[in-house]
Amino acid sequence: MTIEPLPGALPPAPSDDEPESGLEGALATAIAERVRGFRRQNGWTIGRLAERCGLSKGMLSKIENAQTSPSLATLARLSEALAVPVTAFFRGLSEEQDVLHVKAGAGLDIQHRGSGAGHRYQTLGAMRAPHDSLEPMLVTLTERSDAFPLYQHAGTELIFMISGKMEYCYGGRRYLLEPGDTMQFVGEVMHGPGELISLPIQFLAIKAPGSRS
Repeated sequence: MTIEPLPGALPPAPSDDEPESGLEGALATAIAERVRGFRRQNGWTIGRLAERCGLSKGMLSKIENAQTSPSLATLARLSEALAVPVTAFFRGLSEEQDVLHVKAGAGLDIQHRGSGAGHRYQTLGAMRAPHDSLEPMLVTLTERSDAFPLYQHAGTELIFMISGKMEYCYGGRRYLLEPGDTMQFVGEVMHGPGELISLPIQFLAIKAPGSRS
């Protein structure tokens, strides 16, 4: 007897292999770091990403811990869910990781949770573990929003204002940021841009997540 899939159901999750040593192991490690980094930049749990890409939480946990080598079909699912090209998962595989040099405009665009038109987020690279304690991002705001989402994350964050003028919300307070201004704060407190006073606005945000799960 042939069992037909339910209408609208996702196709079966592709099978993945246990990574071997050498190049395959290095590949699994590079993919693990990229998947984990993109997920955290979106503010998602493993469960949230699992729902969006149709994989099990157990499989995603194995991928993020380099315990399995994902198939191309699995990477395609992750690429669509995270809104990044498949090639983004392989960046840095064969490059020296003692230094990262990102030319102007070469940062990787990401889809930040709650962001809208005129809000551009570019990750500026990440070192390989155990040196991946910083998450630098260049934020460019060219359009105003009626309500800008606020964020929370583990660890601490530093913001350096490059251009424009805005109010930045932190807890129940607002701080005026102008070019050259710096803020450092605890990430667990709700924070994010408030009134965008003078556009375009650009600032560098560097997160130090602290201990990682």
